Amino acid sequence: MDNIEALSPKPDEFVENKNSRHPKGLWVLFGTEMWERFNFYGMRALLTLFMVNSLLIKEADAAIIYGGFLALCYLTPLLGGFIADKYIGNRFAIIIGGSLMAIGQFLLFISASTFSADIGSAKLIMWLALFVIIFGNGFFKPNISSMVGSLYPKQEKSKLDSAFTIFYMGINIGAFLGQFICPYVGDVKDAATGVRDIFAFKWGFLAASIAMVIGTITFFILKNKYVVTPEGRPIGGLPKNNTSADFEEGETQTAKFSGQALGITGGIFVILFFAFRYLLVGEFGFNSVEMGQLIKGIIYPFIYAAGISLAFLIMSSAENKVERQRIWVIYIVSFFIIFFWAAFEQAGSSLTFIADNQTDRNIFGWNMPPSMVQIFNGIFVVLLAVPFSLCWDKLRAKGKEPVSPFKQAMGLALIALSYFIIAHNVKDLGNSGLLAIKWLMLLYFIQTCGELCLSPIGLSLVGKLAPKRFASLLYGVFFISNAAGYALAGSLGALIPATGDKFKKAEELGVNLQDVLDKKVTLTADQVAAFDKAQLPLHNPTFVGFEIHNLFEFFMVFVVLCGIASVILGLISPILKKMMHGVN
Repeated sequence: MDNIEALSPKPDEFVENKNSRHPKGLWVLFGTEMWERFNFYGMRALLTLFMVNSLLIKEADAAIIYGGFLALCYLTPLLGGFIADKYIGNRFAIIIGGSLMAIGQFLLFISASTFSADIGSAKLIMWLALFVIIFGNGFFKPNISSMVGSLYPKQEKSKLDSAFTIFYMGINIGAFLGQFICPYVGDVKDAATGVRDIFAFKWGFLAASIAMVIGTITFFILKNKYVVTPEGRPIGGLPKNNTSADFEEGETQTAKFSGQALGITGGIFVILFFAFRYLLVGEFGFNSVEMGQLIKGIIYPFIYAAGISLAFLIMSSAENKVERQRIWVIYIVSFFIIFFWAAFEQAGSSLTFIADNQTDRNIFGWNMPPSMVQIFNGIFVVLLAVPFSLCWDKLRAKGKEPVSPFKQAMGLALIALSYFIIAHNVKDLGNSGLLAIKWLMLLYFIQTCGELCLSPIGLSLVGKLAPKRFASLLYGVFFISNAAGYALAGSLGALIPATGDKFKKAEELGVNLQDVLDKKVTLTADQVAAFDKAQLPLHNPTFVGFEIHNLFEFFMVFVVLCGIASVILGLISPILKKMMHGVN
């Protein structure tokens, strides 16, 4: 087939092809995203364990750093979306983002290769690596999601829920592969002694880097042939090459923000930043230099303030009542899914620590690496994505498909249920009991069902409701809700109480940790120093004034937060449906 034929496919190849109801470009984006998620989730599975075991960072600080890192990964899409919408287009943004993430993973490989010689330099290289990955993700994430929505002509927008569910399956095939291969080569323990090889993490990070190189090259080679409109025009090219056919009838083709709106937005941001800073760390100034406090007091307030102030800026450019109300639906839904991601992203921090320290991971005689336990989420998404997509299609055909916000309320209810079940199964473990891995498998199964009700539906909702002139920017706003959720996940993950391994370490020091936590004994200065070196807690964590004594109380925090959010979102779904003005 020559280039002219490739760039001018027949419309029925995109819409009514007997072998596929979706454009071929969807499968190119599917594959690109699959390798990117291999890279990201493979690294995520190892990151906190690498920080704790190789770089000797405390678990609570590792959870805070992890939350801040993920949060910034979903804040920078604002920048990447803005640059793509205004200057370079989606295509170039994806190539830039993929290249940066591959470089960042390779820097993690270097950090994990050199920490034994110079731990200080290794930490600096890790920070540089995370910084590069954050910006790479910012260019990549909103633009590939925006391109999925652009594949479908106006009359085919009803297919977006199933399209994004299929696209989401690609995400999780990559997640599955990354969460299997990277821990398999990077999280290695001696079979006889059970001692972790802290020098093996580098191979997991190298595998993640190679995956990102493959994904970027795949997109670069195939984009011109398949990622095109039914008429053969490139999707996601330079903004100056857009035509009126890319926009809704009567829609302004360029986002314009007044100087007054920009000034007010800046003022709102500054006020909110210091307000959130005071709420999170109890100070307006910058006196603390402790790592957890720096992240909680700078990165987290920045994310929360940026989300709200940017929401104001975009709303200031809305042109009519319908547009404003549709944007409001995106904002309202984005707020509620913060609680979903705060609970869901415990997978990379508190749930990984529990899998490592207080779970029987034996499966048919094989002791699964703790970082690999997250793999069940990817497996279940791969198995369930198509059935969920078909379910929505069948319900739509019968006129019984739930409105998108109600689907997301279902997702919140499911994640609350998953934590309710796990809370009751850890209730009687005590300080030395082990949780059966089947309960973590069940948790990930239920959470996956919730994820499929919420995440791809949210991506689809933005694609259907966002004005074209700042579609990528609104995807950035949507991802800020993920960022805020991840920031909250870091704060909540740091609340995990002492697990069984901590009580054993304290016993080796000749101290009963439970007596310390219950304030029945006072440690000497030498014992306090020994506790600090062994990364042992001196007190129970607290949340909004309540002391968390055990894992049952810890998990019930997520039950309450997600349960309340689910009920409220479900109740207001009929109102949101009216505000969507015909979009379902």
